Amino acid sequence: MQDIILVQNLNHTYGEKPALKDFSLSVATGELHGLIGPDSAGKTTLMRILCGLLPIQTGEGEVLGLNLKTDYKAIRAQLGYMPQRFSLYQDLSVQENLMFFARLFSVPASERDKRMPELYAFSRLDAFKTRKAGALSGGMKQKLALSCALIHRPELLILDEPTYGVDPVSRQEFWQMLKSIQKEGTSILVSTPYMEEAELCDKVSLMLNGNLMASDTPSDIISKWDKSVYRLSADNLKEMENKLCSFEGIDSCQLFGHELHLVMDKTTAEDTVKALQSKFVHTGFTLEKVKPGMEDIYLSYMQSSAIEEQFDA
Repeated sequence: MQDIILVQNLNHTYGEKPALKDFSLSVATGELHGLIGPDSAGKTTLMRILCGLLPIQTGEGEVLGLNLKTDYKAIRAQLGYMPQRFSLYQDLSVQENLMFFARLFSVPASERDKRMPELYAFSRLDAFKTRKAGALSGGMKQKLALSCALIHRPELLILDEPTYGVDPVSRQEFWQMLKSIQKEGTSILVSTPYMEEAELCDKVSLMLNGNLMASDTPSDIISKWDKSVYRLSADNLKEMENKLCSFEGIDSCQLFGHELHLVMDKTTAEDTVKALQSKFVHTGFTLEKVKPGMEDIYLSYMQSSAIEEQFDA
C-alpha cells in the first residue's frame, strides 16, 4: 500500500531545545494513524511540518506524493488540518464559518451547496447553523472545526489533539465520526495524549521527547513487548508502592486507581513473583498477571527514558 505520509530522519529544534530527533514515520493510504504521547513529545511540531507550516530543518519528507521542502503550498491546499486549539472565527455562525472555509479552499458554489447539508447531517449541527461559534459547547466546536477541515473533501486529514479537554461522550462521538470519514476513503493522522484512544487506531506511533519509541498496530506493539504486567491489590497500597519500586526484578511500579501495576522482564517474571510472595507473605496482598495495556507500555518507556537521562547527566 502506498504511503500518504513518509518522513525520514527529521530533526527540529527551538533554539537549543530539540523537538524532533532523527524522526521517521510512514502512514499508509487509507489508514487511521495515531500519534500518542504527552505534551512536549513532539506531536504538534511534526504535524506543523507535515502541513507545511514549519520548514524542514534537516531530513526528508513527502505528503500526498509531494515534496515537503518544495511543494508545501500545494500540500496545504490539498489536506485538511485541525490545529490543537479552536481556531475558527468565534463571531461568525456555524454556517458562516463553513462558507468562509469553502471560499478559502476555492470550493465551487455548486459543490459547496451540496457539501454543507452533508456536513450538517454528519456533525449534527444543522439545528445550530445560525449560532455563533463562540457560543457552542466544547464538543460542538470540535465538530465544527472538523467539518470546516472537510469542506473541500481532502484526501488526508491531520488532527492535533482534537479531543483534548472534551467530555467523554463527545470524545466517543468524535471518534465515531473519524471512523465514518475513514470509511469514505480519507486517510487520517490524529494525535492524542489519551492512551485508551490508541486502540481505536489502525496503527500508532508512540512519541516521547521527540523520539519515536514504537510504531505498529496496537495489538502488535502489545504482543511484541518484552515485559509482563502483574496487578497487585493491597490494603496498604501506598506503603507497598514505596517498597516495590526498588524491588529487584521490578522494572516499574505504577499506581492505577486502587491497584498497582508491576512491570517485569518476561524471562525473569516468575522468579520475581516467587520472591515477592516470599518477602511479603504476611501483608495480605493479591497478585495477578494481566494483559498489558498501551498505558503500561508507555509509562515503562517514560521511566526508562528518565533513568537514561539521569545516567547521561
